[in-house]
Amino acid sequence: MAEDNKDIEILLIQDSKNRWTIPKGHIEEGETAKQTAIREIGEEVGLKKLDVLGWLGKVNFKYRRENKLVLMTMQVYLVKALENVDWKKKEDIIKQVRWFPFNEAIEKVEYEDIQKLMLLARRRIRENNY
Repeated sequence: MAEDNKDIEILLIQDSKNRWTIPKGHIEEGETAKQTAIREIGEEVGLKKLDVLGWLGKVNFKYRRENKLVLMTMQVYLVKALENVDWKKKEDIIKQVRWFPFNEAIEKVEYEDIQKLMLLARRRIRENNY
């Protein structure tokens, strides 16, 4: 993200179905949602030096796993990268990782609830209200 906040960039991952989204994952035993966000960003995109600026909200969604409908809640945080991405493909579920200018990122993300939280993040960044 540029220091003047005019050129906000969003880091997205492309999943195995070619959909662009934000890094995410399951909470492990004993972890908080914030700790999970930090761990998953490190595992999925290689960022280890982060500043978690604040909680943005949650997204509820459904997906199919082995003929069962699974209901999930994703806690979303506004996070500032303090280093460059050191991404190496580790899992088949992530095809690529890429920084996008904000307006391009919001067009790429297919999930409306995530788009709404991205807009909230941009507003908080511009107002320095994390």
